[in-house]
Amino acid sequence: MQRCLIALLLWSALGHVQPAAALDLNQPEEAVPEAAASAPLARAPAGLRRAVASAHPLASEAGRRILREGGNAVDAAVAVQAMLGLVEPQSSGLGGGAFLVLADRGALTAWDGRETAPATVRDDLFLDADGQPLPFEEAVPGGRSVGVPGVLRMLEAAHRRHGRLPWRRLFAPAIESAEQGFPIGLRLAGQIAHDPQLARDPAARRYFFDADGRPWPAGHRLRNPDYAALLRAVARRGADAFYTGTTARAVVQAVRRAPDPGRLATTDLARYRAIRREVLCYPWREVRLCGMPPPSAGLLVIGQVLGTLEASGAFTPTLAPAEAPWPATFLHPYIEAARLAQADRDAYVADPDRIPAPAGRWSRLWDPAYLAGRAARIGPRAADEVPPGRPDPQLSWASDRSGEVPATSHFSIVDGDGQVLAMTSSIESQFGSRRLVNRGVGRAGGFLLNNELTDFSFAPQRAGRPVANRVEPGKRPRSSMSPVLVLDAASGEVIATLGSPGGPPIPHYVLKALIQWRIAGLPLQAAFDAPNLAPLGPAVPWVLVERDRWPAATLQALRELGHPVREVPLTSGLHGLVRRSDGRWDGAADRRREGTVAGD
Repeated sequence: MQRCLIALLLWSALGHVQPAAALDLNQPEEAVPEAAASAPLARAPAGLRRAVASAHPLASEAGRRILREGGNAVDAAVAVQAMLGLVEPQSSGLGGGAFLVLADRGALTAWDGRETAPATVRDDLFLDADGQPLPFEEAVPGGRSVGVPGVLRMLEAAHRRHGRLPWRRLFAPAIESAEQGFPIGLRLAGQIAHDPQLARDPAARRYFFDADGRPWPAGHRLRNPDYAALLRAVARRGADAFYTGTTARAVVQAVRRAPDPGRLATTDLARYRAIRREVLCYPWREVRLCGMPPPSAGLLVIGQVLGTLEASGAFTPTLAPAEAPWPATFLHPYIEAARLAQADRDAYVADPDRIPAPAGRWSRLWDPAYLAGRAARIGPRAADEVPPGRPDPQLSWASDRSGEVPATSHFSIVDGDGQVLAMTSSIESQFGSRRLVNRGVGRAGGFLLNNELTDFSFAPQRAGRPVANRVEPGKRPRSSMSPVLVLDAASGEVIATLGSPGGPPIPHYVLKALIQWRIAGLPLQAAFDAPNLAPLGPAVPWVLVERDRWPAATLQALRELGHPVREVPLTSGLHGLVRRSDGRWDGAADRRREGTVAGD
């Protein structure tokens, strides 16, 4: 546990354009700075008609309360996110962004609440005076890294179209907990205690530390009257209470008065709009995997890896017995397929409103002939180099190596009346930019701001060619968040909803669960429990595997095939629900964190 917490100190960008400046290649734990905490879930609830699987017991209970009061899944999502912003502030909240994938009585919708860059940013935002990329640990804390938050505007837009209960009722659980206080959990307490930047912000220091500067311990009841007051205003006036007026001015003040000030303006907040996008679906055997299009790269990576593995003939009986970790004979093609997919991601995926899709459609990256060509590059040993493919000869972007730090949260909800959703939200790094907005209601409390702009490429071009994921005014940075709905291909019925936090490894956490569930035949909870791995492609030189979960012989076999394996605490946070043949749902929550399933 202690070593997992020490990993929280590490701030790598997973290999920006000049990785040596920000990344110690001898410290692979820098890629996964997230604390683990054993979940109290002894047995996942089963046979539920309506359910919530989320990263914190209070959040799951908040969602269940709304469902019991007659709310639907979208209503419950508002309550869950409001509560997570209080009890899991290091991972998500009103100061961040989110993606939501919704099935509403058969109709699929993708809601994009990703943050945007301020209108006055320039493409040299993360370059120093000499034109070199800043070290990641210098770019994150402060105002420079803060994007325009999107989660609340997105939830409001989704609720207007799909909600059932009045908006004002959905914040009651979080308001009550903020006013009465909630007990700090082990994971939050550990992250407060081991974050070197948090106490440097005066507002954050007043909230997360006592009068003598000591971090609040686990079990301390933490009240947040400022957050409660903000939620009351949002409940009355809608998202405008956040994006205009007192709160908007407080956000801009926190950004512009930071030691490393940013360019955010009140006009950026007032102009923010959530986007309703067309769901992207990958057909895989008897199901369709449906999720977010860009600016998320998650489902594109998932589909590319699965398609490349199918083309290579990797899915064989070697996955049996189901309970065993994957053998090296399967891991090798998986790792190589993942590296190929990551190379395409780095080259082609960015904000779709600014960057064209290859050949005019993102599904071009899934074309069977294209993936067969990619699969043909998988040899008997690890490839020395993995270049991107050429899905569109007209596109000539430079590959970027921007990264994400895994402070994120995922929840899945079903309501028993036709709505099923998967939502992943984030403030990027743990505690985001380390800037806490306090509106002056009470001495301490408030909400944290994101550092999502560090998901852009720090360098706008390489070798004279522009990078697709470069910083531009109003642009949305690329993300790995992968909320997924699984649909039966024949009936169109949703049979599962799942996702995970975790930064760049997110697609691989979801892929592991999908393969173990659909190919190996494990129950969803057992699929979540299975060992993690994360081949992160050209930007990171190692294959990360979950410490103490893989046989030594398997790891040695991978090394002999040329894969530089490193064991680290890969702390996924998978949460999901799976539909049974009787129409009811079984829940699953990752035991590596504090998540729970609540339902009836």
